[in-house]
Amino acid sequence: MKKIFVVLAAMMLLFSCNKNSDQKNQSISNMKLEDMTLEKIEYSTDTTTAPFDQNEPEEANDKKKQPVKQSTPNPDWDKKIIKNATLNVEVSDDQKFYSTFLEKVRNLGGYVAQEEQNQSEYRIENTIVLKVPFDQFENAVAILTTGVEKINEKKISSQDVTAEYVDTRSRIEAKKQFRNRYMDLLKQAKNMEEILSVQSEINNIQEEIESATGRMNYLGQSSAFSTISLTYYKVLDSSSKENTSPSFVSKITEAFKTGLGWISDLFIGLISIWPLLLASFVLIIIYKKIKPVKAKQA
Repeated sequence: MKKIFVVLAAMMLLFSCNKNSDQKNQSISNMKLEDMTLEKIEYSTDTTTAPFDQNEPEEANDKKKQPVKQSTPNPDWDKKIIKNATLNVEVSDDQKFYSTFLEKVRNLGGYVAQEEQNQSEYRIENTIVLKVPFDQFENAVAILTTGVEKINEKKISSQDVTAEYVDTRSRIEAKKQFRNRYMDLLKQAKNMEEILSVQSEINNIQEEIESATGRMNYLGQSSAFSTISLTYYKVLDSSSKENTSPSFVSKITEAFKTGLGWISDLFIGLISIWPLLLASFVLIIIYKKIKPVKAKQA
């Protein structure tokens, strides 16, 4: 009887252990299912990887698909280009031509930098240097070559000084930093010798900064305003050009030039025969010494 009781107790204990093990496995499975559910929920709520909302309007979808347009900077914005033009034209009415183009050039923002006039029997000629804004250079050239009798010369040139301008500006900034360091050293100077030495370096750096600043200002001004050298003339008497002869002053000047040329040629010729001149000089001296001796003997 005792053995039967022991067997029954062992079976009950084994049954209870299996039941606890099944409950434990079931709880573990439930925990895993909960973790997987949470991961799915987190994935679905992630804004970076969430699927596209089908209920979103099509216009909004199109806006998202379109690439964002970025403003491209103007490649010529910081360029420094110096433009020059040389023009030589013949006009029928010089005064009318002058007043017409001057008004138009001023409307473009330009101005007269230099003016000169020469007159002869053949023609009256005017030479003017104009400064016009860089962006109005082509318009100014077109104005100056429109309505003329003849264009004798038209020459246009350009020079890109962007690299020099940027390099000069960088050197100025570097020099300013050196100057600031020397200023700090000047405050730490202990005697007069150190003060004078540091001050001399500061003065040299300041001169270099001023020189570079002047160069940079020149490049900036020259690139901002282009230069046009205009020569226009009006023929007064076309026949006088054929009968032109040099004046009295011109003849005298030419005669002096010719005489100087002869003298220079003669001088060069004498230098080239210096051995012959030296031999002649020696013979003359010997002759003068021999001649008194012959006179005494006679």
